[in-house]
Amino acid sequence: MTDARTILIADDDRAIRTVLSQALGRSGYQVRATSSAATLWRWVEDGEGDLVITDVVMPDENGLDLVPRIKRVRPELRVVVMSAQSTFATALKATQRGAFEYLPKPFDLKELLAVVERALAAPPSAVAASEDGEGEKLPLVGRSQAMQEIYRTVARLTTTDLTTMITGESGTGKELVARALHDYGKRRAGPFIAINMAAIPRELIEAELFGHERGAFTGALNRGIGRFEQAAGGTLFLDEIGDMPPEAQTRLLRVLQEGEFTTVGGRQPIKANVRIVAATHRDLRQLIRQGLFREDLFYRLNVVPIRLPPLRERMEDIPLLARHFLDRARLAGLPSKQLSGEAMDALKGHAWPGNARELENLMRRLAALYPQEVIGADAVAAELAEAVQPAGPDGQSMPATLEQAVERHLATFMAAHKDGMPVRDLYERVLAEVERPLLRLALGATRGNQIKAAAMLGLNRNTLRKKIRELELPVVRGLS
Repeated sequence: MTDARTILIADDDRAIRTVLSQALGRSGYQVRATSSAATLWRWVEDGEGDLVITDVVMPDENGLDLVPRIKRVRPELRVVVMSAQSTFATALKATQRGAFEYLPKPFDLKELLAVVERALAAPPSAVAASEDGEGEKLPLVGRSQAMQEIYRTVARLTTTDLTTMITGESGTGKELVARALHDYGKRRAGPFIAINMAAIPRELIEAELFGHERGAFTGALNRGIGRFEQAAGGTLFLDEIGDMPPEAQTRLLRVLQEGEFTTVGGRQPIKANVRIVAATHRDLRQLIRQGLFREDLFYRLNVVPIRLPPLRERMEDIPLLARHFLDRARLAGLPSKQLSGEAMDALKGHAWPGNARELENLMRRLAALYPQEVIGADAVAAELAEAVQPAGPDGQSMPATLEQAVERHLATFMAAHKDGMPVRDLYERVLAEVERPLLRLALGATRGNQIKAAAMLGLNRNTLRKKIRELELPVVRGLS
């Protein structure tokens, strides 16, 4: 045992100290455990220990504040940080301050033992710890296990320039993750440039990405700077990469391989000084099998994959997200609102095909359209029952969802006709299913202002008021 490595543990929870000491002891390590950050610091200064495992919250000092001090006096000493404050801020701080790994509580003992083994086997690192704060407006919210894995991955990637592929259904927050990689990464002083492949005409994508020379095509009266040049020194976010046409895929692959590009109509190579983050809601492997996406480009982009879970896979995060979105609505000028316990339960019973974006839109509507300070379950249930979902679980677009609604009404029509009770208001039924949520969304976007909503919709104000009465839509007093 004289050659056994020594693990220093600091945690104010006696049960955790006992469990860790026993598990590490059985694995052949020597263990010293304390509830005091001061005692841990004394051991570190005395040169004891081969690895530190520390909690964040302790009676005499925050464990995160201890990490950079340890790295200054003993740069080779690895530190593993544990915390029940399982937020993106904690994971980010732990990584920025030089921790080898961050583990949210409760943790799996097998995972911790694997982390200990990796930490002791890892070569010395010359990477200095950063003292940067995490700011006040963190983009990622949730305490579920799925989100903890994302926090840890994003925190690790902020110290690298690795190309990253973010996948997930519409509304899961892919651009938020891309912005977090930029805002807290090595290139945060540079620009963050986003381009949505699905929103650019196919014939213009290459010019949008790489720029063009004067006269390169009809209408090119001057030299145009592309997104790669605009993002120089920063991050280029390629959203909906699955919609990129084949010819643009070929040019992008060449950039990733050679690190340089030429403008459309140009001959002089330009160095590509950007970090690439791509995202898609589509199954790229299926597109590869269909011959619609290059396999070699996929592997160039998929260096580090991040899968964002749909909201239905992290329902425990809904209360946190709902409060977060209500706070954002308040900061945007909408009335301050709270949800009753029953309303929260109603949220948890919904499938959320539109994911976090659907939840945020719902919170904004509730804040704008309902006068009561505490929103009850009835209001939530009514909104959820009548909303046209922006996307289904399989990533369907709104037109596909509307088509299903029409098919449902047609089925009702055919069944009634077969039974000798013909339906004669099919047009009105389908129109009402679209019109009601459309008006609700317009009123929510204008914070209940009927004049602005009417202008947005292209309706006469009196016509809008009549429709509000006919459809029994709630009205916010003072904003009509």
